[in-house]
Amino acid sequence: MKIVIADANLRQCRSELGLALPAGSEVVWADRMADPGLEAAVADADVLVSGRCPAGIAAAGKALKLVHAAGAGVEKIDIGALPSGTVVANTFHHEDSIAEYVVASAILLRRGFLAQDRALRTGEWASPAHDPAVPWPEALSSATVGFIGFGHIGARAWERLRAFGATGLAVTRRGTTDAAAHGLEWAGAIDDLGALLDRSDVVVLSAPLTPQTTGIIGAAELARMGPRSILINVGRGPLVQERALYEALADRGILGAAIDVWYAYPDGGNRAAPSALPFHELPNALLTPHSSGLTRQTFAGRAADIAANIGRLAAGEPLANVVAVAP
Repeated sequence: MKIVIADANLRQCRSELGLALPAGSEVVWADRMADPGLEAAVADADVLVSGRCPAGIAAAGKALKLVHAAGAGVEKIDIGALPSGTVVANTFHHEDSIAEYVVASAILLRRGFLAQDRALRTGEWASPAHDPAVPWPEALSSATVGFIGFGHIGARAWERLRAFGATGLAVTRRGTTDAAAHGLEWAGAIDDLGALLDRSDVVVLSAPLTPQTTGIIGAAELARMGPRSILINVGRGPLVQERALYEALADRGILGAAIDVWYAYPDGGNRAAPSALPFHELPNALLTPHSSGLTRQTFAGRAADIAANIGRLAAGEPLANVVAVAP
């Protein structure tokens, strides 16, 4: 079986993958879709491991039986250009790492640690014990956390936050979350978003990006959150209206925001402004480069899933995490 791996993030797990793949596998490594010779490599490949598969690569892979993303997203795989019957699968394992990010962000922003760090570097002790003008921060035990989207990421983040004594609320598209089973105070449908925003000190966005959820948080929603609340976006950037978020932060309409997902990304390389607006000038924003789920543990779990699925393919067994089958 020939396997082409075109995801540089998996190189750290190269030895584990080599041991876990079916005996006799031929593995070709490529770091990116633009690597010379990739079309030739996939021409007789059984499996392509990549979250990207444009039409040219898909058409070249005439023998492909499986395209496996090393992550959740498959939107950059041109399923229609793949040979008929090719299975597209994905994998996750990022929920623990993203949950850590949510907890860390909530603490950093609610406790004012970002501001304290900047101030102390100049010799200023920005704490209410030394400056009565500095407001007393709030612990997570007093927080009401509202989740917009409550899939595996939201649920895992809530498990962690619940341990601090926080109160939890959630809204989802279907409105079928069992609040009691998850230890939430209540759970509703997206029509209940306003009620969630009115009560939440921390709002966690982990909903998928769809035409219905694009821009779901705008100026009116941010105003409902109020000046002591924070927003943590680990879903997709356009869930939040870009200018509305910038203005709410700049005008202190909300206390702060942790933004891990953006409005623009590098087109190769590692340089690009994440927004046309100067979020980098805002002192109350934690800016991270879509890294909330990026830990070695995330990709070790993904590598194990991919190897197991390739093993199933070799054995003629049903595959796991199937997203689509090429028509």
